Amino acid sequence: MNWDDTGFLISKNRYNENSLISEFYTKNHGKISGIVFGGTSKKIRNYLQIGNQLYLNYNSKSENKLGYFKLEIQKVYSPIYFENSQKLSCINAAMSLIRLLTAESQSNIKIFDLIEKFYLILSNDKWLKDYIFWELELLKTIGFDLELNNLATKELFDDKIVYVVKSKTEKKIIPNFLIDKKIIVDDLSTLLNGLKLVSDFLEKTILKPNNLNYPISRTQFINSFK
Repeated sequence: MNWDDTGFLISKNRYNENSLISEFYTKNHGKISGIVFGGTSKKIRNYLQIGNQLYLNYNSKSENKLGYFKLEIQKVYSPIYFENSQKLSCINAAMSLIRLLTAESQSNIKIFDLIEKFYLILSNDKWLKDYIFWELELLKTIGFDLELNNLATKELFDDKIVYVVKSKTEKKIIPNFLIDKKIIVDDLSTLLNGLKLVSDFLEKTILKPNNLNYPISRTQFINSFK
């Protein structure tokens, strides 16, 4: 099996002293793992950074055997944000979500397009609000829609109108901007509350039922704002 494609690096792990097993989300083949021979060398290591986009040539003896990649850098993203810990952490968190929430060898052009959209969001100064909506769009794409507009009801709290979602065991206040996208949000704590809401949904609805661990990269991303 041999093919050429373009893809974003979503994970990498040492295979042996000189090589790595790398995972890409590709345009036409979905999530694919393969060996990168010489992946630990300085030359390749410099551009084999999480989130970077590469041209890929993939070779495998059969669909059931791990193949290997030949690589050529296409677009560099991670090094652009080496001096911005929050955006760099966001890249790692976003790629970790892609890896966690997608199935091997199942192509979905919408997810590939979402990764491209992610970098457009990250290039803006006020990006965090749009990133939260990006996560919601990703979850919806894989079949997990929060449907906040249908679940939330209005209540009066401290003389202010707030949106709440009720369950049998708890009641949660929903940041207003998640219901009305036109609301301008400058308060970091409000944005982080929105991010935490998505985290809670992710953990309770997807991760725990499937015995998946909460991504460390996501915790590091949220902690980067402290």
